[in-house]
Amino acid sequence: MNKFVKTLKNIFSIEELRDRIIYTLGFLAIFRLGSYIVLPGVDPSALSDSSGGLLGMLNIFLGGAFTRASIFALGIMPYISASIVIQLLGMAVPYFQRLQKEGESGRKRMNQITRVLTIVITLAQGSGYLYSTIPNEAIVISQSLFYPASMIILTAGTVFCMWLGEKITEKGIGNGISMLIMIGIISGFPTAIVQEFQTQGFSIILVVELVALFFIVMGVVLLNAAVRKVPVQYARQVVGAGGKKRTLATGQRSYIPLKVNAANVMPIIFAQSLMFLPSLIAGVWADDSDAARWVMQNFSDYTSFAYNFTFGMLILIFTYFYTAITINPDQMAEDLKRNNAFVPNVKPGEETSSFVSWILDRITLPSAIYLAVVAILPAFASMLGVSSAFSRFYGGTSLIIMVGVILDTLQQIESYLLMQNYDSMMKSGNIKGRQNVATV
Repeated sequence: MNKFVKTLKNIFSIEELRDRIIYTLGFLAIFRLGSYIVLPGVDPSALSDSSGGLLGMLNIFLGGAFTRASIFALGIMPYISASIVIQLLGMAVPYFQRLQKEGESGRKRMNQITRVLTIVITLAQGSGYLYSTIPNEAIVISQSLFYPASMIILTAGTVFCMWLGEKITEKGIGNGISMLIMIGIISGFPTAIVQEFQTQGFSIILVVELVALFFIVMGVVLLNAAVRKVPVQYARQVVGAGGKKRTLATGQRSYIPLKVNAANVMPIIFAQSLMFLPSLIAGVWADDSDAARWVMQNFSDYTSFAYNFTFGMLILIFTYFYTAITINPDQMAEDLKRNNAFVPNVKPGEETSSFVSWILDRITLPSAIYLAVVAILPAFASMLGVSSAFSRFYGGTSLIIMVGVILDTLQQIESYLLMQNYDSMMKSGNIKGRQNVATV
């Protein structure tokens, strides 16, 4: 406890870090406040409090703003969708590939395209949201006025959330977009644990649930941070103008950290977005076919075997797919060759690319299995008697996003603390540069 208090004092003793934390908390407070402001012309008491499937997942990410018909009802999700589209286009379209190679100017251009695409997606999703989610009895003003005005407000709300995320990244701590998603997820945790306490009471069952949650979180942390280190050797170089002044610089040894979970949470998001299709399609023939009724019944229940088996298989497929499009072994081999580096006992060029691909194939399998298990853990928790609200924190997209964002934020805070310690040692004279250099 004393060490924790000392760490907090060290954090707030650094002026820049303190200001960044305060900025972040302020921006997050604005985001949470906006999620409670209901669209003009909507009666909140007439809205439905429940939503399942993909809509339920969106509501978790948005901290309940989706079902509250908030001005931030779509939140940052259209921007996430636009970013994924641009990322996929960067893998297939030559124009976007050129922009990726143009450095800062190309990055700015891609950001502009992403923002424009965000507005287009928001308009499309906003119209679907208004017509399918908000019932007519909840609209207390003229519908001819409500729908155009709400479209403008929802679009403005998404653009404002996007601006908040960029400001957190610029002036705060951590990745702003990820922080907005994380705070929406965490906002439901106190309510979920209170409901679970009211259901179970202070019993051994509640203690077992909390202990199980702790170990699940620790497992996700370990697997999220796991890397496979590929050793890299840099060739020796002769430094100097010639004669006796020439020095032979020893080749440095380093490594390429290949993350075991390179795809992160994206396979779960892709798979989750497809899981509502079977029941939707089967609903067309549900009145005439027993098979269609079986599909509709099983795929509408996230605890059924058919749902979880299909969900897990889709995650396995998407993990390999997303890893393949995000990590390019040929490009890695080319970069190593250009920097006069090589993998020990492996020839540069094509053999290096094949070696990296061989490693990726083997570390992707446990990553895919891990993601599939984590994704279906909430279903198992629910079947064991955990409430649906609390079981969501036992795995799935929510847990992986929270762990990833928190780890990234803690790493940034740690870098500030290390930098402060380094500066203190420099000022005190504890670190001195070496003046003599050996020559050969």
